[in-house]
Amino acid sequence: MSPASDILCIGSVLWDVIGRSPGHMRLGSDVPGRIARLPGGVAMNIAMTLRRFGMTPALLTAVGRDEHGTELLAQCRRMGLVTDHVYLSDDLPTDRYMAIEGANGLIAAIADAHSLEAAGDKILQPLYDGTLGSEAAPYAGRMALDGNLTGDLLARIAASPAFAAADLRVAPASPGKAERLLPLLEAANATIYVNLEEAGLLCQRRFGNSSEAAGALRQRGAARVLVTDGGNSATDAGPAGICSAIPPEVMVTRVTGAGDTFMAAHVAAELRGAAPTEALGLALRAAADYISGDIPS
Repeated sequence: MSPASDILCIGSVLWDVIGRSPGHMRLGSDVPGRIARLPGGVAMNIAMTLRRFGMTPALLTAVGRDEHGTELLAQCRRMGLVTDHVYLSDDLPTDRYMAIEGANGLIAAIADAHSLEAAGDKILQPLYDGTLGSEAAPYAGRMALDGNLTGDLLARIAASPAFAAADLRVAPASPGKAERLLPLLEAANATIYVNLEEAGLLCQRRFGNSSEAAGALRQRGAARVLVTDGGNSATDAGPAGICSAIPPEVMVTRVTGAGDTFMAAHVAAELRGAAPTEALGLALRAAADYISGDIPS
C-alpha cells in the first residue's frame, strides 16, 4: 500500500532528454557535451524536490501504457512518489521534453506534452469522484499546479468548488504558456510563482525588477505572487507584505528545472514554519544549489 501523501502535484510528468555543453553556444553550434534522460516535467520536478525535503507527494498526471510509461512510473515509485492516482492511457504515448543547454543558459527546448493536454480532466477524476475529494467535500490540502495543463482546464479548476478549499501553488511551464494562468490569477487561495518574463506576459508590459512586477500582479488581483529574475533580486508579495532577496552567486551548469526547484523548496520551507523572508532565502539557496549542480538530477 502506498504511503499517505501530503501534497498533490498536478501536471506534467514525462521523460526529460537534456543535452548540456560546458561552453557557450549559439544558433547552429555543434559541440561536445553530455546527453541524459531522466524523469522530468514541471509537476515531476516539483515532486522530486519536495521528496528531498521529506514530503510525500502524489502525482496526478497522464502516462501512456507503453514501455516508457512503465519505466517512468517505476522510477517515480523508487523515489517514494505516490502514483496510485495517475491516469494511464491505452492510446496516448508517454510525454517527452527535449532541451539543449550551454554555459550561457537554455539554447532551445521542445515540450511534447500533447498526451497530458489530450487527457484533459481525466487526470483530475480522483478530485471529483470522492477518491481524494469532490465538489461537495473538496480536497483541503496542498496542491501544486503547472501550466502544462490547458488554459481551458485551468479556467475550470479556477471556477470549480472541488479546488476551492485547497492551498494552490501555481507555476507556468514556460513563458510561452504563462498566459494560461490568467484564470487563476485572482483565485483567493492561489500563490503564483513566475519569473520576470512571465510576469510581464501576464500583465502585458515590461518590468525592470521583480518588486515592480510583483506589485503589478497584486494590482491585477493576485492574492500572493513570487517573482524571480535569474541572478537578480526575487520578491514575495502577498497579504503579509512584501519582501525581496538576492540569490547566491553560483556557477551555472544547468537551468532546466530551476524554477520548479525554487517553488518546491519554498513550499517545503513554509510548511516547516519559515517566515516569508526566510522561506524566500531558503528557496533561492535551493535553486542556486540546483543550477550549480550541487543537487544531483
